[in-house]
Amino acid sequence: MSSALNGKVALVTGAGRNIGRAIALRLAGDGATVVVNGRADRAAVDAVVAEITAAGGRAIGQIADVSDPSAVERMVAHVAAELGGVDILISNAGLRRQTSFLEMEYAEWREILSVALDGAFLLARAAVPSMVARGGGSIVALSGISTHVGTPNRCHVSASKAGLEGLMRALAVELAPHGIRCNCVAPGAVDTQRGAAAGAMPSTLAERGIPLGRKASVEDISGAVRYLAGPEGAYVTGQTVHVNGGLFLT
Repeated sequence: MSSALNGKVALVTGAGRNIGRAIALRLAGDGATVVVNGRADRAAVDAVVAEITAAGGRAIGQIADVSDPSAVERMVAHVAAELGGVDILISNAGLRRQTSFLEMEYAEWREILSVALDGAFLLARAAVPSMVARGGGSIVALSGISTHVGTPNRCHVSASKAGLEGLMRALAVELAPHGIRCNCVAPGAVDTQRGAAAGAMPSTLAERGIPLGRKASVEDISGAVRYLAGPEGAYVTGQTVHVNGGLFLT
């Protein structure tokens, strides 16, 4: 356990597994009290909370659909009542689907955007007032490589992540006077357990060679998030940090 984030409260969405879980563990390991959020899987959320507390950290679980304005408001109000507010917000929750543009229904388009993009807006709107009151904070949103390289059958995912990066850039400028930094981390190919709805890795990524010769681990991604969330990243805002082993070069 480190003490770099002692006294900080971090809310991590989609934290029941994969990248979200790794981020929650990383922040807790450096002293933050972590709010582990999931949409519906209480067992997964509770398991991450138990993992953190067993290692000597502090965490609570919260079930809330980040696309639901009322649910987000209730969650953040509960965190404020229990822990005093939010210092670090990690917008990680997102859905992955693979559907061709010509077969995509508007309902599916809206479902994807409602979580990654609308959810990030709702979370920031609910959490920023407590960040202002606590003297500043950090928002880190999880984007992705697909919006930068163009990926077939995922136009809704790409659009949601492009919007997410635009939102963070705008908020970085608007919230800077309050000491709030806003950034994105854009993973490339990551070694995670893909849900059935996500399908296989898109061919545009699977067929390209990764210069570093491997997929990212979830710890590779959580390390970049930890840097942006903590004091080491105090002069970084409005950026998209690409963590992809050279798969995409800016």
